[in-house]
Amino acid sequence: MASLPPWKLDLLAACTKAKCLAFGSFTLKSGRQSPYFFNAGLFYNHAYLVRTLSTAFARTIADCDQPVLQFDVLFGPAYKGIPLAAVTFDKLAEVDGDRFGQVGCAFNRKEVKSYGDGGSIVGASLKGKRVLIIDDVITAGTAINESVEIINKEGGQVAGIVVALDRMEKMPSANDDDGYPRPSAIGEVRRKYGIPVLAVLTLNDIIDGLKAIGNAEDMQRMEDYRSRFRASD
Repeated sequence: MASLPPWKLDLLAACTKAKCLAFGSFTLKSGRQSPYFFNAGLFYNHAYLVRTLSTAFARTIADCDQPVLQFDVLFGPAYKGIPLAAVTFDKLAEVDGDRFGQVGCAFNRKEVKSYGDGGSIVGASLKGKRVLIIDDVITAGTAINESVEIINKEGGQVAGIVVALDRMEKMPSANDDDGYPRPSAIGEVRRKYGIPVLAVLTLNDIIDGLKAIGNAEDMQRMEDYRSRFRASD
């Protein structure tokens, strides 16, 4: 537990208090029954939650020890990624103004604007820039594929991806209890594009947090779920 930094402990505490991270029994889009559910949209109910989340995103980026994670622009995919990129953009300048004070921020429109300045990108230009994508989760990789396509079309280069949560579970199959190892959605994105993908929180972090507060029942169900659906990457 000592390995978790204070900002991550603060985020876990805020998540559970505000029910952004809830425990029980939840049916996922894949059909799996999960003992937990993460809803990043609930962060916008209170300003202090947004501040905690933006700090966590900024610290994840600033503390990254991967030298390849160098970027010029944060990109928030419409729609959920837009506020995440905006608040992280601001917090990065506060965390380390010398390193991040000149970083830009951009997002895409769902529909191309045909008047005025036109185009599908709002904010900093992506042309010739190294672009870091900010989003809540990677489920099947579809949204990330679309973001990569947009950035490439605008003449940018994807430098990496940062998401709020890595569930660390293998991708679903027709027979989800087949017992065969499979990579996670995040693992597939890393393999496909050869770029770093960071997560602010992981399933391991959540389990460590439950151990710290002595929540034995939820912790056991989380560990059972991890053992059953653990990804191979």
